[in-house]
Amino acid sequence: MFSLQQLKKSLLVSLWFAFLTFPLLVIRVDPIERTVQWRWENMALVAIGSFLVSLLVRLFYLHQEHRRTRKAAGKLVDREPLIQVILREPKYLYTLSGVMLICALIFPHLFSTYQTNIMITALMYVMLGLGLNIVVGLAGLLDLGYVAFYAVGAYSYALLNYHFDIGFWLALPIGALLAALFGVLLGFPVLRLRGDYLAIVTLGFGEIIRLILENWNEFSQGPSGISNISRPGLFGIELSLDGAILYLYYLMIALVIFTIFVVNRLQDSRIGRAWVALREDEIACQAMGIDKRKTKLTAFALGATWAGMVGVIFAAKTTFINPASFTFLESAIILCIVVLGGMGSIFGVIVGALILILLPEYLRALSDYRMLAFGAVLVTMMIFRPQGVVANIRRSYQFKSQSQGVRR
Repeated sequence: MFSLQQLKKSLLVSLWFAFLTFPLLVIRVDPIERTVQWRWENMALVAIGSFLVSLLVRLFYLHQEHRRTRKAAGKLVDREPLIQVILREPKYLYTLSGVMLICALIFPHLFSTYQTNIMITALMYVMLGLGLNIVVGLAGLLDLGYVAFYAVGAYSYALLNYHFDIGFWLALPIGALLAALFGVLLGFPVLRLRGDYLAIVTLGFGEIIRLILENWNEFSQGPSGISNISRPGLFGIELSLDGAILYLYYLMIALVIFTIFVVNRLQDSRIGRAWVALREDEIACQAMGIDKRKTKLTAFALGATWAGMVGVIFAAKTTFINPASFTFLESAIILCIVVLGGMGSIFGVIVGALILILLPEYLRALSDYRMLAFGAVLVTMMIFRPQGVVANIRRSYQFKSQSQGVRR
């Protein structure tokens, strides 16, 4: 039952939120007119909104507690979520994939070039999320310096194009291989580390790469960056800006499909099962005879490969790069994509990338408050779905008697 005590707690939460947001949303200083505006209606909206959200959260927890009580009493049978049923059944999964592919193919013909450009960025983050998902979601290695491999791929293409006039298609595998090499170089020092210590070392690695690019002017042009980078070519045909964006969009769709196929095959492979074993229990994994060193290095190298590829695409898309594009915030966003979507879930990472990249763009109507709304959406999501939008389907094995065999 919803008690008066819980109403009082929700009221205190609303007052606390109103107090915290008071300097930002209520007080507005006009330095030109030298006046102060008091926007009390904003304070009332925050108080009412936070009160209602707090009530909804408490009702949700009461509902969950009621379900657990009924389940323990045998009066309730848990039903599998619809999205899990769709992902588990091939016929539903193929139908959903086909619908999504058709929508993606006709998207540029229904929306403007600006919207297509935003979708290219979202698809790039889908690839980055799937790459980091190998390291964090499957292998369980917390990597906060993933943007370093992104930067390696971007600068490899920029420098090769600037000094040797190497085109996009030749630079794409080179950038991927160089990023994989840096992934192995990062993997060796952190073989014995895990948890917070691993996160600190990878964070330091990402900052080292950024600072080298920012201060080594003779090599990377420093903060000025590198401009006039060539766009992807199409058999030597000169493309207009709109044509280049459309070409890059369809190229990104092809690369995302390729990434999904490879990551899915990796999950079901021997090395994929080794990554999952490493994530669940490192000591038990080693006791089973799995080479822990090889497994970790493979995860870092393969995860970095996709970041290097996207870095090359990023340099070709923007035609200009500088170290400011590769800050820790990029690593945090990519990690949020993996956690929000569902660690280890391919479909979840795709949904998480689309939410995190497209949502801020479509919240521009809220002007100054769009990031506040964006943060509120993330907090709400973590409260109601801490396992992510689409939780990974864990393999389960049910053993029957010897006459009935073993059923997976």
